Amino acid sequence: MSQRANALRAAVEQGLIGPERPVAGLLDLDGIRASAAALRDGFATPGVEVTHTFAVKAASLVPVLRLLAEEGIGAEVASPGELALARAAGVPPDRVVLDSPAKTPAELAEALALGVAVNADNFQELARLDRLVRPGTTAPLGLRVNPQVGGGSIGAMSTATATSKFGVALRDEGAADRVVRAFLDRPWLTRLHTHTGSQGVPLDLMAAGVRAAYELAERINHEAGRQQVRVIDIGGGLPVDFTSDDARPTFAEYAAVLRATAPGLFDGRYGLVTEFGRALLARHGTVLARVEYAKSAGGRAIAVTHAGVQVATRTVFAPGAWPLRVLALDGKGRPKQGDPVLQDIAGPCCFAGDLVASARALPLLEEGDHVALLDTGAYYFSTHFAYNSLLRPAVHGHTGDPPRFRTLRRAQTLAELVTESGG
Repeated sequence: MSQRANALRAAVEQGLIGPERPVAGLLDLDGIRASAAALRDGFATPGVEVTHTFAVKAASLVPVLRLLAEEGIGAEVASPGELALARAAGVPPDRVVLDSPAKTPAELAEALALGVAVNADNFQELARLDRLVRPGTTAPLGLRVNPQVGGGSIGAMSTATATSKFGVALRDEGAADRVVRAFLDRPWLTRLHTHTGSQGVPLDLMAAGVRAAYELAERINHEAGRQQVRVIDIGGGLPVDFTSDDARPTFAEYAAVLRATAPGLFDGRYGLVTEFGRALLARHGTVLARVEYAKSAGGRAIAVTHAGVQVATRTVFAPGAWPLRVLALDGKGRPKQGDPVLQDIAGPCCFAGDLVASARALPLLEEGDHVALLDTGAYYFSTHFAYNSLLRPAVHGHTGDPPRFRTLRRAQTLAELVTESGG
């Protein structure tokens, strides 16, 4: 992609990366806006109110949340910290959803006071809400259910398995009846929430989980004799193809599968909430790192860089599930020329497994060259792993072509690290 190539070269030319700043994150802000538009267009249905929220855990950067809010995308938060970030970004309370399997009474009380939507995880949490809900409470309240439809190819990303920790397990004996009773006893409970999983979960399995929630909502409303469940939160989880630039599956393709699987979702009786994260941002981020040394061991070329487990935690610890494409760049940030050579792309951390790519065929990298880790816009800038007390890198957003940069998060300093560590 020429625009990405121009941004990488410009980042080097403008000194966003160099000997004193050997790793940085880049985010294509125009691309993020385009993904937000694709999401809105993909789910747009006459007569159906759709509230799109962004999973804050995927990019816990206030400027990114603010940009998405400008695009009409709210925030799905799963901790007090994420809620604070959403508020700092100016996300309106009616576009914030609190999901977490371990909310404290204080967190619930704060959410009710703010008027943000809350999805209770279990019956014990409903009992806590019983003690907190007061006449005049405006916060939309729902219950998360686990449809137990099965898992995808990555177990850790599959949240609708038989033994998942999330939500009320619907296929357990008596559970569905108990859910119905819980709604009938609580007129203020008006939402159902489900999330089948994310990376590695196919669209038909995601849609099956949503259909189970829809069928449960229909049953609740029938037994209540009224439209008690008015909103179905379908979660997020659209997977990303990390092997190419092919941006599929698309939001429109997923919406089409949902329309075929549960057409009643789109007939105007229900509002919808989405909670996408990775699919909105992954494509638009790049980790750019300087090659500090180039060496060999046992005949294998090794490029030692400053991008390792501290920024690419999942890739380093589970490379089979989270592989990344790597671009080899020269000292000026241009595509490296030369015949491909099998080489390891190593990180800076002091353990042997700190590799972001192993035996990857690339033009031979040398000291002062650069590597670009593609599709790292989601999670790679918000799940910093403080191994070896390595500093959090700066993240820069860019717009236009030629690119114009602005800092979204400045690099952590050594003084801040020491203070954070009790010094």
